Formats: sequence, C-alpha cells, structure tokens
Amino acid sequence: MLRSTPHWPRLHSAGRLAFAALCGLVVAWSAEPVAAQGKLEAQYEASLAGIPVGKGAWNIDIGDDVFAAAASGGTSGLLKSIANGSGTGASQGRVVNGALVATGYQASTTTSKKTEEIRITLDKGNVKDFGIVPEPPVDADRIVVTDAHRRGVWDPMTASLLRVSGTGDPVTPEACHSSAAVFDGRMRYELKLDFKRMETVKAEKGYKGPVVVCSLFFVPVAGYIPDRPVIKYLAAQRNIEIAFAPVAGTRILVPFWLKVPTPLGPAMLEATSFITSAQPPRVAKTQ
Repeated sequence: MLRSTPHWPRLHSAGRLAFAALCGLVVAWSAEPVAAQGKLEAQYEASLAGIPVGKGAWNIDIGDDVFAAAASGGTSGLLKSIANGSGTGASQGRVVNGALVATGYQASTTTSKKTEEIRITLDKGNVKDFGIVPEPPVDADRIVVTDAHRRGVWDPMTASLLRVSGTGDPVTPEACHSSAAVFDGRMRYELKLDFKRMETVKAEKGYKGPVVVCSLFFVPVAGYIPDRPVIKYLAAQRNIEIAFAPVAGTRILVPFWLKVPTPLGPAMLEATSFITSAQPPRVAKTQ
C-alpha cells in the first residue's frame, strides 16, 4: 500500500473483495447422478477492472467410485506488489450410486502476515470434524455457527461442482434453478442461482462451446461479522454472474467465468485453458 497515494487503500479493499468473491463464492447443489467419468485440467486468470491480479489452476478427476478436486492460485501483477497471497484447496470423496459424496476438504492460504490451514471431515453432508490452524481469536461480534448449521452442507470445493439431472444436454437454463448450503470451516452461507442467459465461449486452449450464465446471490447465515464491509457488499449484490461449462463424459458443470461488480470495475475470474476429457468406464474383470 502506497499511503502517499489516496487511491491505493481503495484498491487494496477492492482487491480483498475480489479475492473473497472469486475464491469464496463457489456453488453447491443437490447430488445428481453422474452419467460417466471425466477429467478437467483448467487454468484461470483473475482481473480487476481489466488489470490482471491473479492466476490459478483447477484439476478435477471423477472416477468409477471416487473423485478428487484440487485448486491452487495466487496474486500476480499489480496486486502482488501490494497484497501478496497464495492458496490451495482440495476435496475428495466417494461416488455413490452416481452421486459425489465428499469425505474431506483441506485448504491453505498464505499472505505476507500469516499462513492459515483449514480442514473439514464430512459424512453424508454432515460435518463430523473441522479445525483452523492457527485457531482464530474469539470475536463477540461474530454470529455463532451451531451444530445445526453444520448439517446438510457442502464443502467449498465439492460445492463448485454443479450437478444437473436428466439425460439430455446439461448446459440448459434448468441448470440455474438451484440453491445450496455451504460451510467453509469458518462461515455458513447460502448460494442461490437464477437463470440469466446462454452464451458461447472459447478458451485460449480447450473448450469452445455453450455456457449457461446464472445470477448468483450470496446469503450469509452464521460465522460472519455483520458489520464487515465485504459481507454487506456481497449480500447486497444483485449483479453477480457465473457461467458454467460441462466436464466431458459427465453431467457436471464447472464455473468457466465469474464476474463480481466492485466500485473500481468488475472483478473477473475466467478460464484461459479448459481441457476436459471423458474417461472410458472401467470394464469389470472376468474370471
């Protein structure tokens, strides 16, 4: 932060807002059957008002009976010089009757001030155990997360996989008719979708084709401080948009881009590479 320049504090706040929105707003829905198995290897770039501020990677592997997803990213360009940070996240679980059932989630974030690690253990959508290291201080203004808030939830990484029912093309307006409960280790919130429009996208590498664009609404429930400006801003937004593209061989849709309005212009997370492939079903061995 260059204190001699009055615009830098605003840019820093907007950067934190973009980081929270782009890394924290992932989408979860009721589990639906996965038609087949598939893989995704994607690269993303984050920007603020057209200025690159971060890069990341996302790998997803859906097998016959297990799945795994992992992401990593960090600040770059102008934002890196004033608010350097990086992070990783991963989830894993079982594929039960075609549905993705997460059993574990881990995340780590590092800034110039500290490193924080989060872990969550789940059983059929219920949080069995979780922890944050180092343990955050108790804040009397933070709305308490109860045991009830940790039941029937998704972890943030598994939550990013939107499952679409049916047998036809999953990239349709019906994909946006959903809502979800998410617990990220600290906060419990609801995410709701509403159909906006259909578009066609083209990554620099990989996917070229249709995406379904949904409006995204963020509703904080517990684990947050009501007076925090970022929470107030995101909860009040009615112009957040997210576009979903398919993972080949599955009925899973994954965010291709996410756009969040800020006072300095749109914060954007967009895939530059989106390489996806269907995996052939495993053939049972015969005696």
